Amino acid sequence: MKNNDSFTVAGTNIDEVKRKNAQSGMSYNEVKEWLASTTGGRETAIYSDTNVDEVKRKINSMKNE
Repeated sequence: MKNNDSFTVAGTNIDEVKRKNAQSGMSYNEVKEWLASTTGGRETAIYSDTNVDEVKRKINSMKNE
């Protein structure tokens, strides 16, 4: 039998939960970062590599054409 330190008081196997989490895919924050980098989004500026000033210049130049 495994060491009891690997189980919670409710009997959950901690090592098994960690193993399944590692195989489960992206974390919530990884998903937010991916969405921001591919689609933009609300309150996602910290994840974006978009140059805001460059976008504004392009928009303004299109208005002036």
